[in-house]
Amino acid sequence: MSEPQVTEQQLREALADQPVILAPGPHEPPTRIPPVPNDVWDLPGGTAWVYYAEGSDRLTKPVIAADGFNMGPSDIGMLWQGLDWGEYAFFSELRRRGHGVVVLGFHERSVAIQENAEAAIAAIMRAGEERQGDHRLAVGGFSMGGLVTRYALAKMETRRLDHQTGVYWSYDTPHRGAWIPLGLQAFAHYSRKLNDGFSRQINSPAARQLLAWHIEEWDDKPRVDELRHQLLAELQQMGNWPAIPLKIGVANGVGTGLGNGIKPGDHAVEGKGLSIVGTHLYAQRGGDNQIVANLRLVSLPPAKDVPTDDLPEMDGAPGGTLEGFGILADKLNEQPPLYGLKTDAHVRHHAFVPSVSAVAVREVTTDADLYVDIDGLAPEESELDEFRLASQNEPHTLMTTELGGWIVERIGNLG
Repeated sequence: MSEPQVTEQQLREALADQPVILAPGPHEPPTRIPPVPNDVWDLPGGTAWVYYAEGSDRLTKPVIAADGFNMGPSDIGMLWQGLDWGEYAFFSELRRRGHGVVVLGFHERSVAIQENAEAAIAAIMRAGEERQGDHRLAVGGFSMGGLVTRYALAKMETRRLDHQTGVYWSYDTPHRGAWIPLGLQAFAHYSRKLNDGFSRQINSPAARQLLAWHIEEWDDKPRVDELRHQLLAELQQMGNWPAIPLKIGVANGVGTGLGNGIKPGDHAVEGKGLSIVGTHLYAQRGGDNQIVANLRLVSLPPAKDVPTDDLPEMDGAPGGTLEGFGILADKLNEQPPLYGLKTDAHVRHHAFVPSVSAVAVREVTTDADLYVDIDGLAPEESELDEFRLASQNEPHTLMTTELGGWIVERIGNLG
């Protein structure tokens, strides 16, 4: 039996409160209540939840951990769920070893990195003032949080502000850029009339700064956004990195140059329902005039194919992955069958933060750089002083003993 024809207005009403949002980590609300913080700091543009070390009644050996990119405000419950209640209890292990943990969240995670860096600067200054003893701080973050704190520390040094930081750390941070497939970006903008949440995420200031290639409209030519150019120029003017602390970082991807198994041109997403049949998304293929999407949604004007020219084959690159294709299909499949939005994700994930970006050894503009054997490079080729790569390509910011444990050990040994 065929599905009934639905109107654009019906689809708009159905999708009104359910935008597609691409984000790593758990997507369900926490099933546990996070620990009650010992203190909460109200910061310009952010909030810091402060947890003293086990058995302590003061802030000792502080570790600042900044949240990453998403839409809306940081959620302390989701942060504990993603970073402490899985394989490795990152926050709890730091506290067990005598560190106070300052979890830095933002009122709006999608604003410009420079804006959220002001919250980071305020948190760093307050941690230095309130700590017990003279133990230097460890300051860093997850994904975008690593860029926010990198910018904040570099800005403090430029202003001659004493950040009292001994270690800067980053966890799968896109130092050289992140990747959202151009087909997904195009779908976000093409479907804007039905629900603009996905498009607003892709076009948010932080996304424009993080993505190595960005499109503002579905039929735009991919480019480096002006906001990214501006951020990189400001970092360059400030020395690109903080000069005083030791700089360490980890990647959720391998260093062998082995990709995640996605082949160029793989059929990633296929629209099956009556309202979306004809929509197809494909993994990025190199070369000229490569089709990454065919777009069709009920009552919206038929779209031409979405081509790209001379882009690297990013989707299969080694690095931390994101279930971007799967998130889109799952959200559409949540709708009742009568809306005709059934969609198959033949490929669920794609590279999001290439390994070479997370450990700052190469740009992400060519296949030769994306798939380089990092393990075979001299460690000095990284802009980080020390780094660690995962033993397999795994989800972006997945907290593991392998990576989280290494950071905790290095913070403890170097502090």
